[in-house]
Amino acid sequence: MNATRPASVVLANLQRILPDLEGLYTDVHAHPELSMQEVRTAGLAAEWLRRAGYEVSTGIGKTGVVGVLRHGEGPTVMLRADMDALPVAEATDVPYASKVTATDREGRTVPVMHACGHDMHVTWLAGVATLLAEMRDAWRGTILAVFQPGEETAEGAKAMIDDGLLERFPKPDVVLGQHVMVGPAGAVAGRTGVITSAADSLQIRLFGRGAHGSMPQASIDPVVMAASVVLRLQTIVSRELAAAESAVVTVGALQAGTKENVIPDEAIIKLNVRTFDEGVRQRVLAAITRIVNAEAAASGAPRPPEITPLDNYDLVVNDQAASARVVEAFRQHFLPESVRQTGPASASEDFGSFGTQWGVPSVFWFVGGTDPVAYAKAKEAGKVNEIPTNHNPRFLPVLHPTLETGVEAMVVAAMAWLGRADR
Repeated sequence: MNATRPASVVLANLQRILPDLEGLYTDVHAHPELSMQEVRTAGLAAEWLRRAGYEVSTGIGKTGVVGVLRHGEGPTVMLRADMDALPVAEATDVPYASKVTATDREGRTVPVMHACGHDMHVTWLAGVATLLAEMRDAWRGTILAVFQPGEETAEGAKAMIDDGLLERFPKPDVVLGQHVMVGPAGAVAGRTGVITSAADSLQIRLFGRGAHGSMPQASIDPVVMAASVVLRLQTIVSRELAAAESAVVTVGALQAGTKENVIPDEAIIKLNVRTFDEGVRQRVLAAITRIVNAEAAASGAPRPPEITPLDNYDLVVNDQAASARVVEAFRQHFLPESVRQTGPASASEDFGSFGTQWGVPSVFWFVGGTDPVAYAKAKEAGKVNEIPTNHNPRFLPVLHPTLETGVEAMVVAAMAWLGRADR
């Protein structure tokens, strides 16, 4: 028997709680917190869970929050939202735009913005948790609502796991998660198999010999060395990988010197690598090491460069059977044109750590956050790439129907397990 109790029963109260969810979203958006500093956001999440009747644990992996709601015998479903923001100065004009600054781990004062949409993720899960608690007679099993810190630095999932998440809470039968992205609001998109890339962030420190700007012959110029490295790194993808292979190598920071007439002693490069295959990943990382060392040697650097890993994300891989169940549920609930197939995204996530460490299937999908009319016009004009993406200072999901769609999608996916009569 494959009967599924309709998710619409759980979603019956969505319109009633929508004003409260709007208030939560604008509050979290206006008060973003950096990775592993999400104290206020975690407090709001815990408050929503307690009001809904969950058993709430806080401080998991420093600022993580876990809510458990049991209702009879049945599957255990983990629902995950990440909470952290980015060191980005917001450039939107909404009344709830962030004006927050904070101190980062290097002691610098930086602007902070929810430029990746985690404020929407927090709001979605708060709404889902509330609706499932209010309509618990529509399902049987256990809900594990996880509000995770530190996704942007690849710390949060690991921190929660290292803090005993797997031992302290019920083992789920499936782990579900979602992310707001550029795409028509009201639509959901996913795929079986790899859905987000592996990522490696590195810092390269190049050593030279400083001198007066008027006497370059007395220097070993790390600025020129760094410029050569940056240009040569661009050839890894274009000249060392086959056309059918995929990778991204992005230099996000190049720092050297403080004054125009002083040649500095050293330069710093920070770069990010995205790959979809472990063999390709290893080749790209080896090429980076080879190029950096060769350029330093060619410049006569007084000492070898230092290459330091900053963070790492594994591939997120959607389980085939679990993905099929989610897609079937989406197609029963949403309009046909609102359920889309997507290719692997070059964005990265630590969501996959939960399913991998627990040894259970996981499913991750995307929810569109762009005004549908604006997206259609941009697509027709070939200008989709001009829409502000995640991590852009102007990234701002349209509130409706993004808010409703994310709540609906997670309820629908959860009910594909909790509401089944054949469990």
